Amino acid sequence: MARVAKKKAKAKRVAKPAAKASVAASPVVVKAQKAVDAAAKSLDAQLDRVGKARARVQKSNTAAAKKSLTAANAKLREQRAKLAEAKLGLAKANTMDAVRQAEESAKKSVSELAEKLSNKADKELSKALKAFEARWKKTRAKADAKKVKAAEKKATAKVKAAAKKAAAKAKAMEKKAAAKANAEAKKAAKKASKKKAVKKSAGRPKKAAAKKSTVKKAAARKAATKAVKSAPKKSARRGRPPKATAKKATGRRGRPPKKA
Repeated sequence: MARVAKKKAKAKRVAKPAAKASVAASPVVVKAQKAVDAAAKSLDAQLDRVGKARARVQKSNTAAAKKSLTAANAKLREQRAKLAEAKLGLAKANTMDAVRQAEESAKKSVSELAEKLSNKADKELSKALKAFEARWKKTRAKADAKKVKAAEKKATAKVKAAAKKAAAKAKAMEKKAAAKANAEAKKAAKKASKKKAVKKSAGRPKKAAAKKSTVKKAAARKAATKAVKSAPKKSARRGRPPKATAKKATGRRGRPPKKA
């Protein structure tokens, strides 16, 4: 009896690690653990049956009791083989699950590292972009300042040229306007002098008219004189005619007078 109890205790001690293995989360491991637990339970039950059969043999020592013990031992060997096979399956499942867990852990580690590196890269990129933006803005500001300065210089020169041109044009226009004003003033002065001369000579004939009238008067006088000379004078005087008439009647002797 003491021997049977020892074997039973040994079998129960074997089943304890299987109970610990049932903590695994993998479905394959859980199934293998269940198979180990069932085999251990069957083994424990078979150990009890073997113990009982052995006790009958020791008590009666009959052929039936011996046959029952032999059958119980054979069944015990089968249960032990099943338990060993279940344990092997659990070991394989644990190994595969360990590989799976290692793979998942590696994937998780890689994913975490990738995420960490990505976050770090984003931070560094943001920092680099800010630094680049600052440098670019500084460089661009300098270039733009040069362009603005050149444009201001060009615009100033253009404004100066335009102002110079406008001043020259304004001066020319002023000169032209002054010349026109002088010409108009001279013209007005000339007209005013003509009007003044006309006013002064009001009532008197012009020089040409006066000369013409003088010529006419002289011609009239000459004609009258000729008419008077040609008309016979009635001499109321008796006796000797006057000298002039006597000279004309008698005529001059000697050299004729020069022609007038």
